Amino acid sequence: MTLDQSREQPRGQPDPGALPCEPGSVADVPAWHVLTVADTRSLLAARPEGLTATEVRERQLRYGPNSLPPPRTRGPLLRFLSQFNNLLIQVLLCAATVTAALGHLTDAAVILAVCILNALVGFIQEGKAEQALGAIRHMLSASATVLRGGRRTAVPAEELVPGDLVLLEAGDKVPADLRLVWTRNLHIQEAALTGESVPVAKGTEPAPADAPLGDRSSMAYSGTLVTHGQGRGIAVATGTASEIGRISGMMARLEVLETPLLRQMAGLARRITAFILAVAALVFVVGLLARDYETAELFMAVVSLAVAAIPEGLPAILTITLAIGVQRMARCNAIIRRLPAVETLGSVSIICTDKTGTLTRNEMTVRTVATAGGAYMVGGVGYDPHGGFQCDGQERLADGDPVLVELARAGALCNDAVLRRTDGGWQVDGDPMEGALLVLAAKAGLDMAAEARRLPRIDLIPFESEHRFMATLHHDHDGGELLCVKGAPEQVLAMCRAERGLDGDRPLDPAGWQERIEALASQGQRVLAMAVRQGSTGAGGGEGLRRELRFEDVRGGLVLLGLVGMIDPPREEAVEAVRTCRAAGIRVKMITGDHAVTARAIAAQLGLENVRDALTGPEIDRLGDEELARRAPDIDVFARASPEHKLRLVRALQHRGFILAMTGDGVNDAPALKRADVGVAMGCKGTEAAKEVAEIVLTDDNFASIARAVHEGRTVYDNLKKAIVFLLPINGGESISVIIGIVAGLTLPITPLQILWINMVSSIGLALALAFEPPEPDVMRRPPRPAAEPLLSGFLVWRVAFVSLLMTGGIFAMFRWSLRHGADLEAARTVAVNTLVAMEVFYMFSVRYLRAPSLTLRGVLGTGPVLGAVGVVVGLQLFFTYAPVMAGLFGTRPLTLAQGFPILVVGALLFAAIEGEKAVLRRLGVTRG
Repeated sequence: MTLDQSREQPRGQPDPGALPCEPGSVADVPAWHVLTVADTRSLLAARPEGLTATEVRERQLRYGPNSLPPPRTRGPLLRFLSQFNNLLIQVLLCAATVTAALGHLTDAAVILAVCILNALVGFIQEGKAEQALGAIRHMLSASATVLRGGRRTAVPAEELVPGDLVLLEAGDKVPADLRLVWTRNLHIQEAALTGESVPVAKGTEPAPADAPLGDRSSMAYSGTLVTHGQGRGIAVATGTASEIGRISGMMARLEVLETPLLRQMAGLARRITAFILAVAALVFVVGLLARDYETAELFMAVVSLAVAAIPEGLPAILTITLAIGVQRMARCNAIIRRLPAVETLGSVSIICTDKTGTLTRNEMTVRTVATAGGAYMVGGVGYDPHGGFQCDGQERLADGDPVLVELARAGALCNDAVLRRTDGGWQVDGDPMEGALLVLAAKAGLDMAAEARRLPRIDLIPFESEHRFMATLHHDHDGGELLCVKGAPEQVLAMCRAERGLDGDRPLDPAGWQERIEALASQGQRVLAMAVRQGSTGAGGGEGLRRELRFEDVRGGLVLLGLVGMIDPPREEAVEAVRTCRAAGIRVKMITGDHAVTARAIAAQLGLENVRDALTGPEIDRLGDEELARRAPDIDVFARASPEHKLRLVRALQHRGFILAMTGDGVNDAPALKRADVGVAMGCKGTEAAKEVAEIVLTDDNFASIARAVHEGRTVYDNLKKAIVFLLPINGGESISVIIGIVAGLTLPITPLQILWINMVSSIGLALALAFEPPEPDVMRRPPRPAAEPLLSGFLVWRVAFVSLLMTGGIFAMFRWSLRHGADLEAARTVAVNTLVAMEVFYMFSVRYLRAPSLTLRGVLGTGPVLGAVGVVVGLQLFFTYAPVMAGLFGTRPLTLAQGFPILVVGALLFAAIEGEKAVLRRLGVTRG
């Protein structure tokens, strides 16, 4: 095969015969898994004794170090300044500038402090997110064992070059992408790259050209872990050209999407700004032409209008409401790394989730045992050795079928794993499938320590992909020997002469067993066959027993005990979480590196909507972007998916307008986590790369925590919307009052400084109480809101306008009433300010329920935060009204009881008017807004 005949998508480094290239560059290269060992050696000029020192130096200059480049990051100053690149913050800065221009430097400093606080929060969160690429870099191996010049030597992994011959042993982290040239019982855990839960057996035979990453048995990839055996491989890709390097490159090129909430808030800020500027310009022209104001006087009046109309407290309320959501979600085992993700998770319409370790336990479990006497369902989950057996729907004791016990014993003897109990539960050291067999033996009532003493192991043939079985030889203390074999069912069946039944051995029924194998595989179970052969030299002893196990000893003459079907089972709580998500209108999609049959079986157990259809990685490759975007929403199972496939699926679904959450735990999930609207990483078993790039980290690795976090996210959005609908009418009432005063040539009822007091003290204090509101009863029975839905619906715009007019009327009515009853201007303005605050307090009780009546015992009593906020605001208003220092700052005057009682009456009238409006709308059937 020539180099030109074996090219596919860029996946490695240039061949040594190409022109020298810059370190880390990537050109068209062979599909290394397709090439034979001889072709690989030829293309890379590699030799069995390894490269010489001269060749290593030349290739290091050509290809650069075997490491990932540090991520490009902005300096701290630029990162901090970029936090002000937000129209809401800019509007707030304008308010500070206007306030300073009015000569009120203290108030300007307060507004500026709010801006800086908001910027600091964003600055800290962004700094944490920039650690993502560094986390991937740390996944690379620190050292490697190579043959160079015929000598075995350990070198720093970053000094590896293409063509190096790398030696692998159990426990090693693979230091580069390798084309394997020799293996012995080599198994590699590739879950971080492929999502497959079990270590993969490796060999040297070329893989098909279209084989997905998880099926390339002739390759070992950088950052994966050797769990069993030994191997040797030629380094074919290092640094950025490796699979893990390509993932790092994808992440570096991705931009973090703006969340729906921030898009909505930016749109709201733009509309508010445009409206304020338009109204201010119109009022300025009318005042200049119709009222003949002095230009300077009119300009300051228009500035007062701007101060009144700008909702200075809105960014602070946004930040604090989201921060409260962060605290609530932390109690749900969801750690928020970016504040806007709190609300975004509450608005997702699709959750794309990895299977292994997220929906499943990442612990292989024997689910089915098939013997000649029947098929047994095995109870229990994971590595906990508690569970029973059922046959035909009836509970059965294991010792009721001696063949079942014999099969469990053979599986535990032909085994290299160790099952042990830890403080965190049961744990397996070794292959998860072998661990599952130990758990099966414990459930069958076997004491494996006693069995090992009774039948000590003498020799073994380890599992290798070339022969696909493992065999062990055991001697008892009475001169008998036992040969145990486990492996691929087709291979073991071919080695058997008979099958074990309750009444003894009988002729093998290959066709019947093949049907049972296919039935278990169709359920997504991984199937192993168990067989034995017994021998004896009589009662005298073991002088004639064999001491060495050879392939000829197991080629035939075995007795089949039965089949074992294993699966990585779904978490019980994940099933309920999927049901909750479906009730909330959220579709759950599984994107996994596992096989399609297994993925469909797990999807059926989880209760996903469409488990009949599945798209595999190669099928996704054959679809164009538009076709993928058309089909993806209706398919819930995506199998054999690579990092590129996950990223394409996320983009395709976002192209259709869905708000997307992506969960995962491996480095292969990191690009999709970064691209998704909300990336959710697993905190316990997840890689650092996944955790650092995600917005949310689940501390319990439990998919069910996502459902609880969605509940909190929707509550946060509801409360934020209530806070906005609470704040805007206050600004509306203030600004309309100023407009009427300018256009009608009247004295302003409230000064700009008093407006700032209301906006930054009483309004924010009361709005904050709404951030603590409990969830609405139907919060998880609503469909997700559309991504394009405005923050303020038509109903809410009406409510803002209606309440703004009521507040304007209350302000002017009490201001004019005070003047007519002999109050001076300062006292009348003090009455107007307190009237507005009283209306705020009553309005807050009403806005807690946007449509439901608030005149109920629960509504009147409020919550602890509501009553606390009212108490604080009342105390501040008394200080504002009666403290001499406030009279000097704000021009206030003490009020009498006769002046205070009508203020409360106006507040109560506003509450009654809004409750009446609610009743009318409910009668008209207006139930959504």
